[in-house]
Formats: sequence, structure tokens, C-alpha cells
Amino acid sequence: MPNIKSAKKRVIVNKTKAARNKSRNTALKTAIKKANAAVAAKSADAPELVNLAIKKVDQAAAKGLIHKNNAAHKKSALAKLLNEA
Repeated sequence: MPNIKSAKKRVIVNKTKAARNKSRNTALKTAIKKANAAVAAKSADAPELVNLAIKKVDQAAAKGLIHKNNAAHKKSALAKLLNEA
């Protein structure tokens, strides 16, 4: 445990940010998995789930959770999967 006040604060701030990032990352992965499953099952709500997943990807890129090129890659893959179905 750090002794300096600013270092103690960094530990606390890093812990809260890590928890927030983990939550957002989990939500992103879940949305992508649901979209992939819906497209694979040829569900009627597949386009809605894909749009929701694309929205989550955009939000993750905006928050700095993933790189913008990674976001573009994920969005492209989702759109390609939906168009092929």
C-alpha cells in the first residue's frame, strides 16, 4: 500500500475505473454474442440485436475501451454476418 497521499488516491481511482471498464467490456461482449446467436438462429429480431451491438461497440470506442479500428472491425464483421444471413 502506498504511503503518499496522491498514490493512495491513484489506487482508489484505478480500482473504480477498472470496475467500470470491466462492466462496459462485459456488456459489449454480451451484446456481440447475442447478436451473433440471433443471426445464426435466423431470428426475426436479429437486425435489432445487431444494431444494439453496433451501438455498444461505438460507445466502447468513444469511451476509449477499444481502439477505433478495432471498433470498425467489429462493426464490419457484424454487418457482414447480418447481410449474409
